[in-house]
Amino acid sequence: MSPVLNAVPVSILTGFLGAGKTSLLNRLLKDPDLTDTAVIINEFGDVSLDHLLVEASSDGIIELSDGCLCCTVRGELVDTLADLMDRMQTGKIKPLKRVVIETTGLADPAPVLQSVMGNPVIAQSFRLDGVVTVVDAANGLSTLDHHEEAVKQVAMADRLVISKMQLATPDAVITLKARLRALNPRAPMIDGDLPEAGKAELFHCGLYDPATKIADVGRWLQDEAVADHDHHHDHHDHCGHENCGHDHHHDHHHHDENRHGADIRSFSLVHDRPIDPMALEMFVDLLRSAHGEKLLRMKAIVSMSDNPDRPLILHGVQTVFHTPQRMAAWPDPSDRRTRMVLITKDLPEAFVRDLFDAFTGKPRIDRPDRQALEDNPLAVPGLRM
Repeated sequence: MSPVLNAVPVSILTGFLGAGKTSLLNRLLKDPDLTDTAVIINEFGDVSLDHLLVEASSDGIIELSDGCLCCTVRGELVDTLADLMDRMQTGKIKPLKRVVIETTGLADPAPVLQSVMGNPVIAQSFRLDGVVTVVDAANGLSTLDHHEEAVKQVAMADRLVISKMQLATPDAVITLKARLRALNPRAPMIDGDLPEAGKAELFHCGLYDPATKIADVGRWLQDEAVADHDHHHDHHDHCGHENCGHDHHHDHHHHDENRHGADIRSFSLVHDRPIDPMALEMFVDLLRSAHGEKLLRMKAIVSMSDNPDRPLILHGVQTVFHTPQRMAAWPDPSDRRTRMVLITKDLPEAFVRDLFDAFTGKPRIDRPDRQALEDNPLAVPGLRM
């Protein structure tokens, strides 16, 4: 058999912010057929949450450092796969049956595919088995209209999993499917609520072939190959000397902003004390009702004053939030802080922080007038835009 067919298959799980990738991954990891699978998780934010929310805990869960997979940790992804290859070959870990890479919702998938397909060392032991893209039925059309990354994620998919079907009208689902079919005429569409979406067979896509996708996919992959060459060329030219004085951090930050837009920001809210349920409800309700279009994503683990031993999990995208769920216990008993990660577009971090403090910290507001806050947030002491 061809060596590449004997290589460990690598599956890319992608989809825009809040589409439901982690929820789908949780379901998939319960399938016995995914035993001996290494999961590489990447997230966009400065407080790490995804490794707490993936229910399967083992040495196979690999969390990459902060930053989107297509930019900040691109080299680390290759290093991680190379390390897995070395550990298998030296017997430090048992042979893997599969590797799953869950990208951040802001990831352009082209660089991820290039890392697996275009690196000759990686290609000796790993093969790209396919791209599974999760699309949110409730927000999918708007997301495709406003975010080029989401268009690429759909167009490059081998399988499309449509989530949150129950939150969308039948007409909206029909329109979304037509849009998806125009972008990707060959990828099968799977209802994310059906049992088949939670089975290992979802990843059995076969070798990735850009020729079977729309023409733009080949162009995007080629663009990434050129960009990768230029990136290395620039570093060779400008960073070849130990004391060159080149501002690496500034250069990389500029690259990141060009790729995702300066209007998209990720930040964290961390709170040391348990939060009153009413205060949390009012904060979230006001944020999503007044600024839902700007709230691309929120995920949180919250310490609640009515039961501090059982944290609350929040998942939201724009104005749509899942029903909050209580965990049986803290994933890490030594860290019981509330941690919220928000990804926003054109929504100032300072405003969100001050709004959060108005309900949970200082200045203390025991029973704020919700309508007054909606009409004029600046009227609340400490709030500003």
